[in-house]
Amino acid sequence: MFLFRLIFRKIAAQTFKLMVYSTAYLPPIAYWYFLSKDENPVIDIYEHFVKQTYRNRCEIYGANGKLSLTIPLVKENEHTPIKNRKISYAENWQKNHWKSIESAYRSSPYFEYYEQEFYDFFHKKDFELLVDFNTALMQKIMEILELSVPLKFSEKYIENVNTEEDLRLLTPKKELKILVFPRYIQVFENKKGFIPNLSILDLLCNEGPQSVNYLQSIKRTNA
Repeated sequence: MFLFRLIFRKIAAQTFKLMVYSTAYLPPIAYWYFLSKDENPVIDIYEHFVKQTYRNRCEIYGANGKLSLTIPLVKENEHTPIKNRKISYAENWQKNHWKSIESAYRSSPYFEYYEQEFYDFFHKKDFELLVDFNTALMQKIMEILELSVPLKFSEKYIENVNTEEDLRLLTPKKELKILVFPRYIQVFENKKGFIPNLSILDLLCNEGPQSVNYLQSIKRTNA
């Protein structure tokens, strides 16, 4: 854990301009790359919910390739701020997500090491709001990584943000070409090859304490 702290201090020294983030469910590696370099990250909780995005979806590496896990939400008016969007427990999505995570990572080098850190999130109904659930998960991950970044929440919808600084635009539907993700060993890589920029959970389970080294090794391109 001490190694985490030393490396993240080095990463944090290379800061970006103010960037705006969406709330995200077990965010992808790119999200954490930017967050690890950001001294004042702001999460916009007044934006409207956008379907099929990382706001309530994460991507892991299953036996058949990339697998999306989606948190179902209670139906609301489309203009409801995301800070008020509620998680639906009408179906047992927690059980299904945990089963998928176990199947994907049980044989990875570090799953057993982190298993208890995440277990309760998928076995207790402690959260009504999506933002609260996502934030608690992010705080747990920051604790594991010993990443001391103060998460701030917007007091209104944030407008006039440059595209390159707007992490709300991150989407699983579009390849992120401005970053180069080095290969690391993944459980099912022999079947489908290396899949970059999956959930931070994929990196943690496969790389463990080396996760911070990996974030540091990511390079930006001119694309």
